[in-house]
Amino acid sequence: MSSSTPDLLSIANALADAAAAQSMRHFRTPLDIITKADESPVTLADRAAETAMREILAARAAADGIFGEEHGQERLDAGRIWVLDPIDGTRSFITGSPLWGTLIGVVESGRVVLGMIDMPVLGERWVGRAGRGAARDGQPVRTSGCTEVAKARIVTTSPDIFAPADWQAFDRLSRQCAMRRFGGDCYGYAQLAGGTVDLVVETGLQPYDYLGPAGLIEAAGGVITDWEGRPLGLTADCRVIAAATPELHRQAMAILAGA
Repeated sequence: MSSSTPDLLSIANALADAAAAQSMRHFRTPLDIITKADESPVTLADRAAETAMREILAARAAADGIFGEEHGQERLDAGRIWVLDPIDGTRSFITGSPLWGTLIGVVESGRVVLGMIDMPVLGERWVGRAGRGAARDGQPVRTSGCTEVAKARIVTTSPDIFAPADWQAFDRLSRQCAMRRFGGDCYGYAQLAGGTVDLVVETGLQPYDYLGPAGLIEAAGGVITDWEGRPLGLTADCRVIAAATPELHRQAMAILAGA
């Protein structure tokens, strides 16, 4: 089946609905918090949400691969892979912030053909499809068109995600921007797609953190790569830069590199 298969979006919507039904049951309630091997917190809500998503894929796309945050990888040699993060921004979720979301990426032949950022508390669903543009709740969105670092609004989740050398690079870049903000988790990528943020720069990301946003941002007219300008794929511990335009992306990469 090709990337134009009409039921990809309906499956993605069903996955997001199922994840939200689980996660919202637990939001702002007492939670049992477990520390994973990478020291990031996971909750019952994360695991229940991904289980619900996998049950839908088993029923509707059983031959496809899955790359999930909570329950691992299956059939990564399949022609289509669903990349799932049931709750991106678990720390936000735990602390009662609304800025967490469900991320879904659909990869075919190494290319993200559909990307979704669903924000259950905000009631916003952002979707990008290759060749079909991007939308928030059905309304078309595009990146800002900003081409200059000096005019750019930049966001990242937290200074704590950076190793010292990477923080120096981010600090150097962000202090040349018009505005810098912290704390958005996955919502920063949605803001970029919607034109209210111009740059997102982060480190230590996993495929389930960035492939859903990548599909949205590219469909909205933006550029997203690793810090060296390489395409994003199923690579762990990736440093990601997303920009509203190719010009801004090139300038920002040069500054990160120390140029």
